[in-house]
Amino acid sequence: MRVAHNAWEHASTILSRTCVRATPEGPSKTVAKRISKAKKDKMSTEINNYTITVFTEDQAGLLSRVVGIFNRRNLNISSLTTSQSSDPTVHRFTIVVEVTEEVVIKLVAQLDKQVDVLKAFFYEDSEIVHQEIALYKVPVSVFSNGSEVEQLIRKHNARVLLIEPEYVVIEKTGHEQETNALLDDLRQFGIYEFVRSGRVAVVKPMERLNNYLATVARKV
Repeated sequence: MRVAHNAWEHASTILSRTCVRATPEGPSKTVAKRISKAKKDKMSTEINNYTITVFTEDQAGLLSRVVGIFNRRNLNISSLTTSQSSDPTVHRFTIVVEVTEEVVIKLVAQLDKQVDVLKAFFYEDSEIVHQEIALYKVPVSVFSNGSEVEQLIRKHNARVLLIEPEYVVIEKTGHEQETNALLDDLRQFGIYEFVRSGRVAVVKPMERLNNYLATVARKV
């Protein structure tokens, strides 16, 4: 993983705006400066949605350590997904929390200090492209009462995923408010089951991870 570590060191100089550990001064000085500046500017205490992206080595026990950082601060995780990143040797956590900016800065700094964490970032919703997927199981009988449900599915840009003798599974991809809107409309017909995934997100200004790794590998 030495190449991956070097890649992130190279990338940190480019991503200094979004990464807590993005200057040669190290995490503690950088965080201290940002928190100090926040206090001077009287940072708003408004709670907002932040998406935290954590790139790690794929090691057993990392999930519990990452979640433990939030538990110790008594913070609720709104959404958490894990997956392979664009580099097969690097694992990715996508975490959504509702906190103040000062709190998210401290969270990312603490995540960044974990041994197997390569780099952690945080973003506002305007800085990312994100989606969630929702599945709705409804009685098959609702389709026998005219075309109302079919029109509803088209209106919400959803699709029928599976048809069985007793039920139909509908799939909807979108933001949380969009999947909730379809859920509210389907309640009048009856819902057997509903489930929604966690958020998946890509960052608008960030170049792809494998490009960073390839760039650094050529220089090593």
